[in-house]
Amino acid sequence: MSLLFLPNRTTQPREIGLTMMMDKGLSTRQMEDFLSVSSTYTDLIKFGFGTSFVSKNIKEKVSLVKQVGIRPYLGGTMFELFYARNQIADYFKMVNNLGIDTIEISDGSIFINHEEKCSLINEYSKNYTVLSEVGSKEEGILISPAKWIKMMSNELQAGSWKVIAEGRESGSVGIFRPNGKPHTMLINKIISKINPDKILWEAPTKKQQTWFVNLFNQNVNLGNIAPNDVLPLETLRQGLRGDTFFNFLPENIKDSKKPI
Repeated sequence: MSLLFLPNRTTQPREIGLTMMMDKGLSTRQMEDFLSVSSTYTDLIKFGFGTSFVSKNIKEKVSLVKQVGIRPYLGGTMFELFYARNQIADYFKMVNNLGIDTIEISDGSIFINHEEKCSLINEYSKNYTVLSEVGSKEEGILISPAKWIKMMSNELQAGSWKVIAEGRESGSVGIFRPNGKPHTMLINKIISKINPDKILWEAPTKKQQTWFVNLFNQNVNLGNIAPNDVLPLETLRQGLRGDTFFNFLPENIKDSKKPI
């Protein structure tokens, strides 16, 4: 079947229009079921915070994900947990043992001097695809737009493939207000200086995902998507849901079919 006026979506392997699913503890069978339905629309799977350390099936899940061409990686909190304990060598033993070639370097829970963070990105990007995250996980910690821009720019120059704009799995910190609404002024200032294609926005709720699709387009990079929300997000991207129903239709159809 086909529909007229669907937007152009990028296809795998994608550089833009990325969807990052967050796994907070799926079973092996649940991961198999997820991939059978949503692998075509998923580009990255993050094993959230410290779940990869306590999951008994992490190696099996990594193998399943890699078989369908999706990039698996450990959430940035895992990097911070090892970094804070001066066990970076052990972190990479874990990463290499799992057969993972994408890593996240973040400082959302601990302080890392930014020059040091960029040095780490530069060093590790020689052997891994590096995602780096900007923004704090703590409510009430505000970072000026100028500092967001400087950190993102420096991390991209250091070798990050994409910079992640912190929103957490709650969607209530970083680029979002405590009530979940986007920091519009902050985001607009960021994209005035940083190419949006290089940013992966954490947006766990439907309202946030809709906001970003409306601000950018169907090929915006979005992350921290729950397993059951990957297909619904794809319908938002393609105008197959009420929230974006008219986004990609010609003006004459919009004018004649929009509810009065």
